[in-house]
Amino acid sequence: MHKRVSIEEAIEKIEDGMTIMVGGFLGCGNPHRLIEALAAKGTKDLTLICNDTSFPEYGVGKLVVNKQFKKIIASHVGTNPETGRQMNEKETEVVLVPQGTLAEQVRAGGAGLGGILTPTGVGTVVEEGKEKLTVDGVEYLLEKPLRADVALIAAQKADEYGNLVYFGATRNFNNLMATAAETVIVEVEEVVKVGELDPNEVVTPGIFVSHIVNGGEK
Repeated sequence: MHKRVSIEEAIEKIEDGMTIMVGGFLGCGNPHRLIEALAAKGTKDLTLICNDTSFPEYGVGKLVVNKQFKKIIASHVGTNPETGRQMNEKETEVVLVPQGTLAEQVRAGGAGLGGILTPTGVGTVVEEGKEKLTVDGVEYLLEKPLRADVALIAAQKADEYGNLVYFGATRNFNNLMATAAETVIVEVEEVVKVGELDPNEVVTPGIFVSHIVNGGEK
């Protein structure tokens, strides 16, 4: 199966109104060239699922500044004042989720689970509007799974089938998000032939990857 596409071809997969996941943590592990292309295209009314909104001038934060999101689901937005401004002015709906809960919701989406039970947020504003269950005398919130139309992720290296290798902390949310979207587009620094990767280094199997963009090409 031919998975390599140009950045332009990849971004054409994203249409107005879609839900997208973007890997990364404060810009570390963001697919930067894909983000630049999406910013240039101007796709709008998107729902973003991401750990954070980075910084105004960096990573996914550029899309926030462009006002391309109608809704943002993230664990924190404090490093991007523009996200906070849009939230306070009710220009963009922002849903803040505890970081561990967010990760588990994405994992549940990828694993086909009906949700997760967590004690985090019980007795706080986080529980508002959510179902609660008691297990062995302990109260939990039922947090529903998260999935997306498209996941934009980044990795250090891929083979032509899409098996992925990450570098250090850049793995963060990328591996989880690769399992939880209908279409998964990965930006990598290098593409090698099948068989050249050490199987012990592969973190994300190629079965999850729809399209590969070689971000290292000039």
